[in-house]
Amino acid sequence: MARQSRFDLPNIAQHVVQRGNNRLPCFLDDCDRRRYLLLLRESLLATEVALHAYVLMDNHVHLLVTPTEIGAVARLMQKLGRQYVGQFNARHHRTGTLWEGRYKSCLVGGDRYVLNCSRYIDLNPVRARLSDVPEQYAWSGCAHLCGRRGDPLLSLHPAYVGLGATGTDRAAAYRSLLREALPDEDLQAIRDYLQQQRAWGRDDLRAMVEAKTQRFAGIRPAHRPRSDTATR
Repeated sequence: MARQSRFDLPNIAQHVVQRGNNRLPCFLDDCDRRRYLLLLRESLLATEVALHAYVLMDNHVHLLVTPTEIGAVARLMQKLGRQYVGQFNARHHRTGTLWEGRYKSCLVGGDRYVLNCSRYIDLNPVRARLSDVPEQYAWSGCAHLCGRRGDPLLSLHPAYVGLGATGTDRAAAYRSLLREALPDEDLQAIRDYLQQQRAWGRDDLRAMVEAKTQRFAGIRPAHRPRSDTATR
């Protein structure tokens, strides 16, 4: 059976994750991480995709991006992945694949959902016990959103801009959000919608996505029939 295409609409944020093959590391040292971020910046500029949040973990990457046109995120990930793997393999004297199949992505719509997705990404190092303070983790955009340092990779999403009238206000508001635990239902929803590559947001977002794509955009309970007609 052919793989179903990802949901992909212009000007709607996407949560993207790419994992190392067999959950093995895709970064062996800080030089690898710096190289990935350099290539990420080049790929963002080439594809005109805006990056709102990111984190590099040892064996996977999370990105929150918004494309200006259909197909831009796929081109971003293809360009970035191909270039990074070639340089990683050359540097570490290896061959073969680095990534675990295709990247996963889901649409994210609505200010609360975008901000919670950004928080989820920035809190990854805390959940993994790599850092007690998310903005102190060196390999994410969290410090920029918290007003601690600049990051040329990032473009501010309107949901973040809406947190305050000034940059100082926004950073303080975002730091406050990070100190609050994400609700368990949101943690699970973020994981489920990403795993099934659907559209996470309010009902009107899913209705719009379904109208445009003629595909079911919600998540399916385990063991439920996959046919769209069985869920309507």
